[in-house]
Amino acid sequence: MTYSELLLAVQAASLTIFGTLPSKKGTLALLGPHEPNYWPVVCESPEWKDKAPDPVDRWSKRVIDTLATQLNATAYFPFGADPSPFLIWAQQSDRAWQSPIGMVVQSEAGLLVSYRGALEFDYKISAPTADNPCPNCHQPCKIACPVNALGKYTYDVEACQGYIREDPNQHCFSGGCLARRACPISASHPRLPEHSSYHMKAFLK
Repeated sequence: MTYSELLLAVQAASLTIFGTLPSKKGTLALLGPHEPNYWPVVCESPEWKDKAPDPVDRWSKRVIDTLATQLNATAYFPFGADPSPFLIWAQQSDRAWQSPIGMVVQSEAGLLVSYRGALEFDYKISAPTADNPCPNCHQPCKIACPVNALGKYTYDVEACQGYIREDPNQHCFSGGCLARRACPISASHPRLPEHSSYHMKAFLK
């Protein structure tokens, strides 16, 4: 299977490829939301409608396990009893890097990247690469957080959560983290505000 064929198969399932890296078997393809159609598809899924916990994780597991079966691959996930090291994999991939505020920045999604799973193939897949955008960026992410909670080597979770809970205008809560949204790549990424808001609610639990 070529990269283009794999991408078409993954995007048909409302996911996309956010990078690849070599693995012991062959190639790992990191999967994330294919915006903007991903969130409406999740919200119409049986996992969302049954009102049970963790609908996004359960949707991701069902869909990616199905892809793994169809494509003769092995599935991995960043959640569950034995989560795989996705943050390490991301920075070892061809399209993600550590940002000036510590979070992973990805070439298509910027700081709004999220990984829902991965597929491992027992052969090499040649994929497009990209250059780290941060060195040539004016880095607005570094000054966007209203409580200075983010740094390359530090993250003040208490200050972050406190601001989200207390901000009367709900800047981060309604549309997602202001620092993530300040990234020029994130600004052009078609992630729906409702999608970001869901994750902020989960972050505050």
